[in-house]
Amino acid sequence: MHEDEIEIDESLVRALVESALPDLAARTLTPLDVSGSSNLLFRLGDDLLVRLPRQPGGAATIAKEARWLPYLAPGLPVSVPQIVAVCEPAHGYPERWSVVRWIDGTTPAVPGTDEPSALANDLAAVVAALRELPVPPAALEDASLRWYRADPLAEMAGDIRGYLDDCRELSDLDLDLEACARIWDEAMELPDASVEPRWLHGDLLAENLLVRDGRLAAVLDFGGLAVGDPTVDLVVAWEALNPTQRAVFRSVLEVDEVTWLRGRAWALAIATMTFPYYWRTMPGRCASRLAMAQAVLRDAES
Repeated sequence: MHEDEIEIDESLVRALVESALPDLAARTLTPLDVSGSSNLLFRLGDDLLVRLPRQPGGAATIAKEARWLPYLAPGLPVSVPQIVAVCEPAHGYPERWSVVRWIDGTTPAVPGTDEPSALANDLAAVVAALRELPVPPAALEDASLRWYRADPLAEMAGDIRGYLDDCRELSDLDLDLEACARIWDEAMELPDASVEPRWLHGDLLAENLLVRDGRLAAVLDFGGLAVGDPTVDLVVAWEALNPTQRAVFRSVLEVDEVTWLRGRAWALAIATMTFPYYWRTMPGRCASRLAMAQAVLRDAES
């Protein structure tokens, strides 16, 4: 998937667990098909999950989650990964890795089909809770909490043009790229925003959500956790929610028009940057991002 991908197989993970966590060595170890682009995932027994960074430097997000999730978790209305252990490099594997509690649930359908009062309200509650959590001085000083998705949208202007050009090389991408460019240009004309730094998930998309019985049960993968402008967390409205749910989500959060349009532009940006990199390696992710981009286009036409 990545040019610098670290070679990881089940025997390596078994060796890592046996040496770092011998009390857990007898548990079954099962690779998950839903491993993401940043970490490979292995279920350990019934109640634990092993997460291993797939690229050099990936341990930085493991450390960030270990430091800040215990602070965030009590203030959020759904479950988040509970870190059981952070383990050191060994057996030729060069990164720190983690073990977290297993959370039952399934990834929500894209686009959503649930009643507006369920998932839309639950997602709005998570976004609101993140924004309301105090940002301590240590977080403002933590370099690991600086990320481009917490910066002003306009700083992505040059990059998006390049992503759109790369998308034109994908002959089987069913997306009106000229319409995408027009929406992006309109977003660049929006008034500048001055936002007090707030907490943001940074990657609030369907693949990082778990639902049970139509309700949001957990938010996963806080590797993109950041402090800054939280507008990017609105993108989930165009991927995981249908138009009716989207309106509920916006109403609950009381999002003004300019901020909403910035969030929509972020959804378009994240979709178009996904296609060139993951088109052949993660078709499921690309299908979800395509649904998100198409939802943006329909929204802009309405």
